[in-house]
Amino acid sequence: MSTISTTDTTWFFACKTTDVPPNGGVCVKYKDEQIALFYFTRTDKWYASQNLCPHRRQMALSRGLTGTQQGEPKVACPFHKKTFSLEDGRCLNDEHECAITTYPVRLEDDRIYIGVSNTY
Repeated sequence: MSTISTTDTTWFFACKTTDVPPNGGVCVKYKDEQIALFYFTRTDKWYASQNLCPHRRQMALSRGLTGTQQGEPKVACPFHKKTFSLEDGRCLNDEHECAITTYPVRLEDDRIYIGVSNTY
């Protein structure tokens, strides 16, 4: 696993761009953490979040349905359809529902890097 550390963030190599289906997601691991990585072809943007669904406590968000809600990228859990913002992690169905953790994503050539906090 290749990593690059800065003051606050460690950037780890997640996968190549060709490993992620267009408008879909994959699960990548960093240490003991599962992270969902998504690619939106229409906007040519990458997003990463925790893979753990906070409702059912299952590792499933990488297999969720992706789309937008009022222009905001989102993922819906494949089990209970709760939707979460891929920009800030908040639940878009209910403001009192659990939020998810999101991570910054960086693209270098055809390699995807995900940033995790150095306090991890």
